[in-house]
Amino acid sequence: MTTPTRPIRLYRHPLSGHSHRAQLLLSMLGLPFELIEVDFAKGEHKRPEFVAKNNPFGQIPVLEDGDVTLADSNAILVYLASRYDTEGRWLPRDPVAAARVQQWLSVAAGQLAFGPSAARRVTLLGAKLDYEAAKATATQLFTVLDGQLANRRFLVGDAPTIADLAIYAYTALAPEGGISIEPYGHLRAWLARVEALPGFVPVQRTPARPAA
Repeated sequence: MTTPTRPIRLYRHPLSGHSHRAQLLLSMLGLPFELIEVDFAKGEHKRPEFVAKNNPFGQIPVLEDGDVTLADSNAILVYLASRYDTEGRWLPRDPVAAARVQQWLSVAAGQLAFGPSAARRVTLLGAKLDYEAAKATATQLFTVLDGQLANRRFLVGDAPTIADLAIYAYTALAPEGGISIEPYGHLRAWLARVEALPGFVPVQRTPARPAA
């Protein structure tokens, strides 16, 4: 494994599942990195100086690694695995396995984002999104995931890849959006396997609101 010449910076919000997936890989690769908090409530992610970080959509996370600056959590996963995982464990070199990883990255940007992530945004932030549509998408996604994981330990075979890290956080946080994962035994067993990996960093839960 190669080592960065100076600590990597990860601009993130602690409650963001997108930020968590990047932090997970940094930790699991054993790379030195610094976490820099971005205050959503103050709109720091949309300020010109943050957008200027090769981040035209004003998203988090953003990764700074020397002269390289990247936005988009899935792009960050691909970059880190390609640059620092010389053994090709997290992003396989085999074309078929690599393509299967990409399929799950697409799911992370699609069904996961529009399902459990969207439901959580409605519940916690009051986002003006279709909650019932998000719930239906999450149910369909978790049914598929549960079936896929019935005969394999991880999403692409028996070893973890960045596909697992991309799907993990918003699946684990689904109950915060009012979506139960109790019916999905294989899915819950997979969550436990991800959580048992060396270097795992727990996802930060949203503090419970006091009763009225």
